[in-house]
Amino acid sequence: MLSINSQNPQMRLIKQAVDVLRGGGVIIYPTDTVYGLGCDLSNKKGIERIYELKRRNKKQPLSFVCSDLKHISQYAKVTDYAYRTMKRLLPGPYTFILEASRLVPKIILPKRTTTGIRVPDNQICLALIRELGQPIISTSVKSADGEDLGDPYTIGENFGRIVNLIIDGGVIIPEPSSVISLVDDNIEVLRIGKGDVSAFL
Repeated sequence: MLSINSQNPQMRLIKQAVDVLRGGGVIIYPTDTVYGLGCDLSNKKGIERIYELKRRNKKQPLSFVCSDLKHISQYAKVTDYAYRTMKRLLPGPYTFILEASRLVPKIILPKRTTTGIRVPDNQICLALIRELGQPIISTSVKSADGEDLGDPYTIGENFGRIVNLIIDGGVIIPEPSSVISLVDDNIEVLRIGKGDVSAFL
């Protein structure tokens, strides 16, 4: 377990975590909503491992985190309208559903053309993505009974032996992101979570 300062992440520790990601490892890291289970987006083995750990059907897509809007535009088709909408809300506790570009691996897009992308308001998470230069898969860390976990100590007890690295970014009160579809410039709120969606309802 690596303890990293959530306001001012120590770069040598970020680099250590990124080395694990580059080596195909699966890590647990903090976001602005929940602790995420992740790997490098381009790592097929890591993605398969995440499906396994989550006991998740491979027909269920996985979302991922990017560092900023420019980064998102490499992995999704971003219209002017989508750009303006996201610029207002990111970084923040939102997942946007957009049409995927060819860079998104097929393994996380089972028969779909859309993908879920986040830019979390969390300095550790953003530092990891920038250092890696690639998006990171993001799916919430849950206990055996399906509760989102926000305490690194509990996460360590549950996952310490089955992931390659856990980043302790402090205790967070887990609450899922709000999910907003911007496909074809039609706004649709798919899940109300931490991010305020009142402007869209």
